[in-house]
Amino acid sequence: MGDQQEEGGLTMNNLLSEVQSTLDKFKLEDEGPPSDYYSPYANLEKAAVLQEARCFHDPTAVRENPRKCCTVIAQLLHLTNTGQYLNSGEATEVFFGVTKLFMSDDASLRRMVYLFIKDVAETCDPDDVIIVTSSLTKDMTCDVDLYRANALRVLARIVDAAMLGAIERYVKQALVDSSGQVSSAALVSATHLFERNPESAAIVKRWISETTEATSSPNEMVQFHAMQLLYQIKKHDRLGMQKLVTQFSQRNTLKSPLALVLLVRYTAKLLNDEVTEGRMTSGTSFQNGSTFARSGYAFLEASLRHKSEMVVYEAAKAICALPNIEPQELSPAVNVLQLFLTSPKPAVRFAAMKTVSQVAVGHPRMVSKCNEDLEALISDANRSIATLAITTLLKTGSENSIDRLLKQISVFLSEIPDEYKITIVRSLQRLCLTYPAKHRVLVGFLSNFLREEGGFDFKRSIVNSIITLIKQVPETTESSLLHLCEFIEDCEFTMLSTQILHLLGELGPGTQAPARYIRFIYNRVILENSAVRAAAVAALSKFAARCPSLRTSIMTLLKRSLDDEDDETRDRASVAVSVLKGAMDEFPYVAPDEDAEPAPEEEPVQDAPQAGDPAAFVLLQGLPMSFDRLDRSLRAYVKAPAALESAEQLTFSALPIVEEYAEPESAADDAGDMGGDAALMAAVTGEKEEKKEVVDPAAAVYAIPELASLGRVFRSSPPTELSEEETEYVVRCIKHVMPEHIILQFLIQNTVDDQRLVNCTVAIEGDSECFEVAGEVAAENIKYGETVNAFTVVTRNPEVPLAPCNFECVLRFGIVQVDTKTGEDESDPFDEEYPLEELELATSDFMAKVSVPDFRQGWEQVGNTNEVLEKFALQFKKQDDAVAAVIDFLGMQPCDGTGHIKPGEGGKKPHMLHLSGVFVGGTQVLARAQVAAQGDASGVLLKIAVRSDDPDVSRMVADCIR
Repeated sequence: MGDQQEEGGLTMNNLLSEVQSTLDKFKLEDEGPPSDYYSPYANLEKAAVLQEARCFHDPTAVRENPRKCCTVIAQLLHLTNTGQYLNSGEATEVFFGVTKLFMSDDASLRRMVYLFIKDVAETCDPDDVIIVTSSLTKDMTCDVDLYRANALRVLARIVDAAMLGAIERYVKQALVDSSGQVSSAALVSATHLFERNPESAAIVKRWISETTEATSSPNEMVQFHAMQLLYQIKKHDRLGMQKLVTQFSQRNTLKSPLALVLLVRYTAKLLNDEVTEGRMTSGTSFQNGSTFARSGYAFLEASLRHKSEMVVYEAAKAICALPNIEPQELSPAVNVLQLFLTSPKPAVRFAAMKTVSQVAVGHPRMVSKCNEDLEALISDANRSIATLAITTLLKTGSENSIDRLLKQISVFLSEIPDEYKITIVRSLQRLCLTYPAKHRVLVGFLSNFLREEGGFDFKRSIVNSIITLIKQVPETTESSLLHLCEFIEDCEFTMLSTQILHLLGELGPGTQAPARYIRFIYNRVILENSAVRAAAVAALSKFAARCPSLRTSIMTLLKRSLDDEDDETRDRASVAVSVLKGAMDEFPYVAPDEDAEPAPEEEPVQDAPQAGDPAAFVLLQGLPMSFDRLDRSLRAYVKAPAALESAEQLTFSALPIVEEYAEPESAADDAGDMGGDAALMAAVTGEKEEKKEVVDPAAAVYAIPELASLGRVFRSSPPTELSEEETEYVVRCIKHVMPEHIILQFLIQNTVDDQRLVNCTVAIEGDSECFEVAGEVAAENIKYGETVNAFTVVTRNPEVPLAPCNFECVLRFGIVQVDTKTGEDESDPFDEEYPLEELELATSDFMAKVSVPDFRQGWEQVGNTNEVLEKFALQFKKQDDAVAAVIDFLGMQPCDGTGHIKPGEGGKKPHMLHLSGVFVGGTQVLARAQVAAQGDASGVLLKIAVRSDDPDVSRMVADCIR
């Protein structure tokens, strides 16, 4: 009995030891791989690997040890893909060795040979690569499908159009091969050959019948690749594509979901082209459109009932993206997406949520029926899905549901990263603009999260949203300012504190009780760092300048900063105290009698500075230009000839005029407006383009003494194309405007490789009493590929009113034939002429785009003494196009954000356009234009008022409309 137990115990111990040894074999140590493990790619040296590659020349080693050859090829590929490239001689030597590996029948080695040939085909001599063509062609016609498919792929990388014609018969047979592997390889290779060059594309186009036959293959991947190739061949033939799409959508021969996805995409593209190219009249639905529009939409709708989720989603996405689609046509796609919102697969839910979010931008009512499903997704484990659900609900929710949504969002926001929070903050901002009556609830909700934990970007997005709401919904001003004051009491970000203090200085004095903000601002002077203290002193100074009743108390606070340790804070306090003291002495504040009752007719006494108050002028009056414009203007002043030697006093009026440059809108903002995952990606990346330095276009003029002596350039126009880019001689013109001269700078490019141009000038001729050609500066020598400047000087008669004038332009030059290889001249110069496009000198060329800090104030200061009023009927169908055309006609700078019509408002109401500029000679010009779309769609009505100090200038500007 005891012996049996002992044997049983030993048996159990043996079993446990076996299990333990098995576990030890699979155990991954933290220190890394086992000590006896050796990586074939560790510490590779190119010389050693090239030495190992000599085994390719040993037939015995190739036949008996193909594994070693595979390892050497892998090491060679590792070297080339990690930056240790082979030079031409080394690559050629190794390539010839690899070609000898075709004698081996080992499948793994043969696949490595194919891979190596594809990788080095671009670095080796093309003549050497052609050597393997016979071996590859032999493999392409053998009985092994693996060899045939890979040989086709390699041949597509190395053959040119001439060799392709020789193997065309084999490729056409492979396209319809019974093996799906071979047929797919042939189709993919044909796609690559089609994109390589026009000669190869012409040969591939002859294979269209075989490609069409391949679409009937039982292999799903072959159908997919065949559809790809058919599209490549026919994509520039609209009628051919329509025929292709119609045939396959009606035959139902495609069984591959991937191929059907391609067919859906092609159908959607053709339907989109039907609308954008004007073949469907505006307001016509797809179901009532052209024959193809009806059949195409019917196919997309039928695809919504396919058994593959991939095809169904692609069809729904395509229908939702169709332009000008009617709600009844959109309804089937939204119903399908609503079902996908409840799918157990996260990828399907995210895809459906993404599309629904995009649909909600243009059709919020259609998406509103999905609100119950969207609310369920707020608690989804995938945060991207949950965030998209919230942002979509904020677009589709009604005013009555806002409180309930905010309650759900408040729980969700505390659990997600900041990048998702930023997207939701932007959606809340748009919701407040949609329902201004709910501003107190929404602003209060945003301000609560200012006091919660969060990073700088999240807090900045909330502050920017509140500031935007203050500007667009003035009712939010006082409550929003109080929320921001509470935030800076415990704000750890200096940039946000200074931004809010600046906002308080601008808006606080204009509120009903400005004194309530003084305590919050002065706390920053006591408790914060130097940058915030300086901003707080500046804000207090603005309060004192705009509110005389507060000057005494604010003076007491400012005097405490005169001993501040920071130079900037101390200097700002010193200036403010000095200016305010003088203003208080000159304009003492007299408080109204509290006991006296004002008469009913009398207006209440306003707490505002009197006319001529020095504090208001020094502390409130801004610079006549922005710091960016001041910097560019000073740089332009210094670059002008003899500027530093001039005895003229340097004042703002003496500085050159510099124009405003429109900055491109942030991609993040665009993505945020679109919704969907683009908004999330933009919020996550937060990338911004670096601001490009603006180059002075007049530098080329100042470089020529004869032209520099004419004076300082007032403005330079953007380049105007006088020839097509594909022509032999490309010419562009920049117009440099001076008070009495116009210098035409012609940029001439020579694109003919066997010619050198000499003594190039542009002769202009026009019928105008205002302009006269005064001289020319020729481009002496223009080699192939070079761009050289030629100049023509035109004088302007200031006594004659400006009027648009067209000049006929002719390029005159001498041609010298040159040897393209040596660059030496082969002939004497002979004269030639080349006609160019007409060049227009318009009144807008003499107008600089310069904005004003406050358009309303500037408009009132100029007065209506020299005002010109006009009314025009413009032949534009869209209000947006008319606004852009008016800005272009006048050549002026839009102010106060009036240069664009807000989305969704086009044509609904008249658009007021505010424009400002400086006319040549330094005359400030302001214009107000009302652009209204006429109800009968017959055009656009324009009413314009132009003001300036010169009645002639006002008239010339008003006459620019044509």
